[in-house]
Amino acid sequence: MEDRTDEVREHGFTDHVLVCTNSRDSEYAACAEAHGPAVYDAVKSWLRDRGVFWSHVYVAETSCLGLCSADGAAIAIHPRNRWYSDVRPEDVPELLRDEFGEEADALGQRGDADASN
Repeated sequence: MEDRTDEVREHGFTDHVLVCTNSRDSEYAACAEAHGPAVYDAVKSWLRDRGVFWSHVYVAETSCLGLCSADGAAIAIHPRNRWYSDVRPEDVPELLRDEFGEEADALGQRGDADASN
């Protein structure tokens, strides 16, 4: 095992957006069927438009984040410790603007959820 935290930080990465795109053959809701892949694409697009995709923030598709809903996908943003459910592609600009600022100028700043920790 190798701790590469310092290396990641030295390269300017500050945040990680996880988007559930989990699919399952079940009677229960799954993010893949609730616009998960489109939400993932919308996140990447918003970050690319601001020139920060893969330069300051990682984006990753994940399996289940435990916030399943038929109404939209689940997103977690770390290290801010922010969790969202029911996210649709049209929600992404507002969500990311609220988290990272209009032009993604608040990347690397800890979110409100961490202020009490």
